[in-house]
Amino acid sequence: MAGGPAGDVTLLADNWHVPRIHVGDWFDTIITWLTDNVGPLFDFISTVVSGAVTWLTDVLTYLPPWGMIIIFAVLALWIRGWKAAVVSVIGFGLIDGMIEFEATMETLAQVLFAAVISVVIAVPLGIWAARNATVSRIVRPLMDFLQTLPVFVYLIPVIFFFSIGTVPGIVATVAFSLPPGVRLTELGIRQVDREMVEAGEAFGTSPWGILTGIQLPLALPSIMAGVNQVIMLALSMQVVAGMVGAPGLGTEVFGAVTRLQLGAGFEAGIAVVILAIYLDRLSASFGNRSTFHRMGAVFRNLRGRRTAADEEKTPADADRTAAAAG
Repeated sequence: MAGGPAGDVTLLADNWHVPRIHVGDWFDTIITWLTDNVGPLFDFISTVVSGAVTWLTDVLTYLPPWGMIIIFAVLALWIRGWKAAVVSVIGFGLIDGMIEFEATMETLAQVLFAAVISVVIAVPLGIWAARNATVSRIVRPLMDFLQTLPVFVYLIPVIFFFSIGTVPGIVATVAFSLPPGVRLTELGIRQVDREMVEAGEAFGTSPWGILTGIQLPLALPSIMAGVNQVIMLALSMQVVAGMVGAPGLGTEVFGAVTRLQLGAGFEAGIAVVILAIYLDRLSASFGNRSTFHRMGAVFRNLRGRRTAADEEKTPADADRTAAAAG
């Protein structure tokens, strides 16, 4: 007959379990309280975000597709060179040929808006974390949480706060794309040579002067790498945001999946890839100092031509003035 202490231990191990922890109920309570008590704030955010994204979409769709293709090509020529300009014309021309240009502009407007908001939050927060150890200890686990949270989980709370449409997609995109901007900004500031900072302090430079004159310029490549990652994550999240009604290519992809339309989904996917490559190449260039030199050369050439034109006009204007006086 089995029994004794060994049998009691086995029975206890089989029946013991961790007590039920109602994390989901706590979360529901928090969401309900926020919805009931902070509702006007969410309405204000929804109005502002919706209006700004609508305005930006109207700007991007004001010109016909060929006009925007020219603008994208000129921007690529200015920042990356003629090869990037040619590829841009081919890529966006293909998007227009697939009748995906308007959806692409809607997605681009949402990505740009979400990326700007993310960068505005991430860069100051990263600088603060780099200069304050306490802030860094608080921010780091928060960024770990946001970066490891499954993509679809971001959509759950924003639907309760903002219903469906553009706004919940934007809010989820900002939260999803924030961590790399904060991390790489903090990393760039911390990697600045300490001797450079001490040299600035020795000359009596203020902390603000050290930040703007030494740390930020030297950390710029790392910061711009973070901006690049923010843009890429924002674009990837915008495709998922199509599930909550955010207009653009995400809606096209989600609709094609639900209707089992392989061709339509493939076309929308190609448009996403082209837009991602374009944004990646342009944003990655801003971390390279040669890009700023190229842009500065363009400005100097334009200024030189304008000055030369003004000098040519000056003698003619003097002759007209003398003739009128005579």
